[in-house]
Amino acid sequence: MGVPKKPTAPEPRSGHLVADIAVIGAGAAGLYGAICATRAGARVVLISATPLAQTASYWAQGGLAAALANDDSPELHLADTERAGRNAVRRSAAQVLVAEAPECVRDLQTLGVSFDADRFGRLALGLEGGHSLRRVVHAGGSATGRRVVRELSALVAEDSQMVVLEENRARALCRVDGRVGGVLCEDGQLVVARAVVLATGGAAALWARTTNPPGSLGFGMLLAHSAGADLADLEFVQFHPTAVIGLPGREGFLISEAVRGEGATLHDASGERFVDELAPRDEVSRAIQMRMAQTGSSSVGLDMRSIDPTLFPNVVGALRQAGLDPTSELVPVAPAAHYVMGGISTDLHGRSSVPGLYAVGESACTGLHGANRLASNSLSECFVFARRAALSALDEPPPAAMQELREAVADPPVAAQVTPETRQALWHDAGIERSPEGLERLSRDPHPLARLIALSALARSESRGSHRRLDHPATDSSLDRQHFLVGGDERGRWELWE
Repeated sequence: MGVPKKPTAPEPRSGHLVADIAVIGAGAAGLYGAICATRAGARVVLISATPLAQTASYWAQGGLAAALANDDSPELHLADTERAGRNAVRRSAAQVLVAEAPECVRDLQTLGVSFDADRFGRLALGLEGGHSLRRVVHAGGSATGRRVVRELSALVAEDSQMVVLEENRARALCRVDGRVGGVLCEDGQLVVARAVVLATGGAAALWARTTNPPGSLGFGMLLAHSAGADLADLEFVQFHPTAVIGLPGREGFLISEAVRGEGATLHDASGERFVDELAPRDEVSRAIQMRMAQTGSSSVGLDMRSIDPTLFPNVVGALRQAGLDPTSELVPVAPAAHYVMGGISTDLHGRSSVPGLYAVGESACTGLHGANRLASNSLSECFVFARRAALSALDEPPPAAMQELREAVADPPVAAQVTPETRQALWHDAGIERSPEGLERLSRDPHPLARLIALSALARSESRGSHRRLDHPATDSSLDRQHFLVGGDERGRWELWE
C-alpha cells in the first residue's frame, strides 16, 4: 500500500513535515484513524486545535451501537438504522457499519478501553431510542466519550510514528493537479502527505441552542468545500430531545438517551406523560416542541427519580452542581441542536469528491444516518469508517514536490464570524420546523455554511425525519434515498445513494 518498510516518525524538513497521512482533528475518529494508520506502518501527523483529550468527543455521553448480544444480529441493527433514517439511509453504508462495529468494540478493548460489564464480566448493553434490543456499550455509564478519548490520547502521545501538533489549526489544504497533498497550518507549518483526513467534528454549535461545545462550527466542512469537495445532506439536523434548560452553567447540557433507556420518563406541566420516550429522536423532539407550544411552557420535565444515580454519575453530578437533585425532582429539558447528519460527502472508505481528501466522523456524510440518526450509531461510525479511511489513504500516491505544494495552497475558507444573529437565525429559520420564508431569509445570511444549509433545506420540499417543512408536511416518496449535494461552486444536485 505504499507504506514505508521501516516505519519512522514524520520527518521535519526546513519548516515542513513529511508523512503518509495528515489527520486534522483529535476526537474519537481522528485518534482512532491515526492509530490504525500507524499500526499499518504509516507515518502520521495529527493536528489538534485543542490539547489532546479536550475535544468534543470527550463530552460524548452516548455509547457505541453494535450487535453483540446473543439475540441480536447485524440484520436487526440494520433494520433499526433504516427505520430511524426514514428511507434516506444509504444501505451500503449501514451494512458496513453493522457488520464491522462489533469488531471495532473488540479492538478498542485490546487498546485498553474498559467498557461497562455486568457482575459476570459480560458487556453491559444499554437500550436507547429507536433500538429494538439492548446493543449500546458504554464506558463509565454516560462518560463514554471521556473514557475512550482518554485512552486513545494516551496511546497517541506515546506513538513514535506520530507527530502531534497540539493547539494548532489547519488554515488551508494544498492541491496540485486537482489532488490534495498537504495542509498548511495557521502557524505556517506545512504538512506534506499522501492524503489528508478531516476529522473535525460537526456544526451543531452554529445553532443558538445546542448541546455541542463552542468549537463545533463546521470549519472542516468549509475547509473541504473551499478545496472543491461536495457537501451532502445539510438539511438533516438532529435536535436532541433532552437538553437541560434554565439551569445556570448547564444550559444545553445533554442528558443521555441511555437515561430514558433505563426508565426515565417525560412529563408536561400538568404531570402527564405524552410521548414514547424511546421513539426515534425526531419524534420525541417534535412531541416536546408541540407540548411546550400547547402549554406555553419553556420546558418539560424529565423524571429520573427511579434511576440508580450510580449508573450516570457525571449527569447526576453536573445537575447537582447546578443546584438540582435529579433523585428528588424533575429536570427541566427541551430540544437543542445536537448532530448534523450532513457533511463532506464521502464513499464507504472516507474518500471525498477531491482525490487525496478524506473525511470521517461527524464532519463526513456517508449517508449512514439518513434523515434521522439512530442513537449511538455515530460513535460506532467514528471507529468503523476511520479505520477504513486510514487504510485506504495509504494507497494514495506520494505527494507532489514541495515547491508545487507551497504554490498550490487552496484559498482558505472565507473568514466568517459566527455572530449571535447567525446562531439565532439558524435556530428560528432552520430549527425543528421550517418555512420557505425563513429559509429564504437564511439563504442571505453572511455565514457561508448557514447559506448552504438553507439552500439544501429549500431544495428538499418535503418533510422527512429531522427535516420538517411547514409548507410540505408530507413525505415525497420520489425522494426516497435521494441526497442533495452542494459542489464547490455552490450548485446543488440530487444523487441516488443505494
